[in-house]
Amino acid sequence: MPESRQTVLAFGEVLWDILPTKTILGGAPFNFAYRVNSLGDRGLMVSRLGRDELGQKAFDKVVELGLDTTYLQWDDQQPTGTVPITFDKNMKPSFVITPDVAYDYIELTDPLLQAASGADCLCFGTLAQRNSTSRKTLAAVIEHAPKSLKILDINLRKDCYNQESVTSSLKKSDILKLNDEELAELAEMLSLSGSTMPDYCRQLLGKWALAYCLVTLGDKGVFAASKEGEEVHVPGYKVRLADALGSGDAFTAGFINKLLRGESLARACEFGNILGAIVATQAGATAGVNSEDISEFVNQTTQRVVHPDLAEFTLEQERTDGS
Repeated sequence: MPESRQTVLAFGEVLWDILPTKTILGGAPFNFAYRVNSLGDRGLMVSRLGRDELGQKAFDKVVELGLDTTYLQWDDQQPTGTVPITFDKNMKPSFVITPDVAYDYIELTDPLLQAASGADCLCFGTLAQRNSTSRKTLAAVIEHAPKSLKILDINLRKDCYNQESVTSSLKKSDILKLNDEELAELAEMLSLSGSTMPDYCRQLLGKWALAYCLVTLGDKGVFAASKEGEEVHVPGYKVRLADALGSGDAFTAGFINKLLRGESLARACEFGNILGAIVATQAGATAGVNSEDISEFVNQTTQRVVHPDLAEFTLEQERTDGS
């Protein structure tokens, strides 16, 4: 586990994923905060829960998972967030996100601003910006976090974003993380030229003050590009899939864990891939992964999966055990 503990603030939704067979606590920033915390850093979740049965259960689960609850707010009017989820034959999830819920109304407080000013990293997305209250709070939090590395895990969910929220978020970010489908959607929205993943990433890096652009590719790993001109495809792992919930958030947590410690872009991506692959073999987004699980995965022989269009960017990767 890391020797130096970093403070990582995650802003946005804590909600219940309502699956066909069970209901589990989730939300991309929450999944991220949980994984960051499990890796030994201080993951702080900023969100808002309804003062209802689901809200109390969510709060209790956050405590059970070992996260700090200081920046979880209560709402007497709006319900706790929920997302009914179904899966296709390939276990790819489909979401229906309930509107006008508690995390749409995150309030700005002095303790929250103090936490932002001391954060080493701040992670946020677009879903929590669909309402003006949380959007304004996030803008103030970003303004009061000048030293933090800001990662936009964009999470383009239907009817939960617009071009203004996307472009304003890009302007405030150091790192953009998205999947290949979201990249195609972003390319159309922003009228990016070219037709390839590297083309789009170069333009995003050139137009905004981004240090990195990360495109996750499911079991094919990730394509990453930097403002310094580094471009690398880190292959993924062929594993037995339980479900994809939380695997992308685990990638982000693993990536940030290494990047904050000065690791290279490729090594940070590799550790993110490892963590994401392990989580994909588990049911739900917050099943435990410890250092022994990571070491066991690293030491076993697992087939790597290269994206066919990105083979020229593939480097021989040095695997990492997370130490």
